[in-house]
Amino acid sequence: MGVLNVTPDSFSDGGQFLDPAAAVEHGMRMAAEGAASLDIGPESSRPGSQRVSADEQIRRAVPIIERLAAKVSIPISIDTSLPEVAKAAIDVGASIINDITGMVDPRMRELAAGRGAATVLMHMLGTPDTMQADPSYEDVTGEVLGFLLERARMAERAGVSRERIFLDPGIGFGKTTEHNLQLLQDIGRFVESGYRVLVGTSRKRFLGQITGREKPADRVFGTAATVALCAAAGVSIVRVHDVAPMVDVVRVAKAISTR
Repeated sequence: MGVLNVTPDSFSDGGQFLDPAAAVEHGMRMAAEGAASLDIGPESSRPGSQRVSADEQIRRAVPIIERLAAKVSIPISIDTSLPEVAKAAIDVGASIINDITGMVDPRMRELAAGRGAATVLMHMLGTPDTMQADPSYEDVTGEVLGFLLERARMAERAGVSRERIFLDPGIGFGKTTEHNLQLLQDIGRFVESGYRVLVGTSRKRFLGQITGREKPADRVFGTAATVALCAAAGVSIVRVHDVAPMVDVVRVAKAISTR
């Protein structure tokens, strides 16, 4: 899944794709590089970020989705927790809802069920502006997995079919570096849950803490290590900024792990 943030303040690529033409061109480039889907983000969820109104999210994302839907054949995802934004995106061609709150709003579950959208349910401790204040767990893997399984069952009760549900442990969303590493070590437990799994580690801060790479764009190789691990473990989707090299990583990891 290629990341396309149309925000001024995302942690890695904020401000790069505010121009609709540049955003569409980048989306097409990622599709040509082998992305299996594109995730359009109209609101930053980096630590400390503030909420963006539905109207502004729609203004940022909908024209991009509409133009990309006419130019690429792969599914398009809307990264939002607001039902009105998700509906506007689906109306112009999106088919995946990526919700960092795990669809806490029942209207989001109803929308996904009614429109047949695939759903990404993510775990986050707190909210983006508070999540990294002092994250604490007794059993991070057990608590995150339990939360996601509960949200998945809620989505199914609302009418979302199981094969359209993806679980995302929310790497970096209310987790320390140690929490992130534990979740990645245990990612097989998520894969064995009966639901498909999405993992997003791309360029994140914990990789910089491990490697000493301060700039997010310099964390490609750190990202590649996590992508290889996830691909070998059977994760269905890896959400990345650097599509071309990560496509190679996935292909090689899968070739080895499926022998």
